[in-house]
Amino acid sequence: MISAKDKFQHPTKRVNELLQTDFTYFKVMNWGWYNLSTILDDFSRCILAWKLTPTMNARDVQDTLEIALKKTGLDHVNVLSRPRLLSDNGSCYLSHDLENCL
Repeated sequence: MISAKDKFQHPTKRVNELLQTDFTYFKVMNWGWYNLSTILDDFSRCILAWKLTPTMNARDVQDTLEIALKKTGLDHVNVLSRPRLLSDNGSCYLSHDLENCL
């Protein structure tokens, strides 16, 4: 069994070192259920990008990630400087489509 901790074992030391992504869903009155895809910088705790979607699939994750990368300028850095991506390993994060994108 893994116990919850207050901190990561190896906390981030700089901005853009680790990006966290997740979906949350909620009901919008008179519209139905929607999903909010977010990308958060672990160090600064700032939400870099978000997207409201009717689905929760790999394409939605890719779109949100592209918004975050463009906003931070990380879409033009060398491979050694790219951030790690942390998720809850839901099906959209483990899909082959997202794997190919990354």
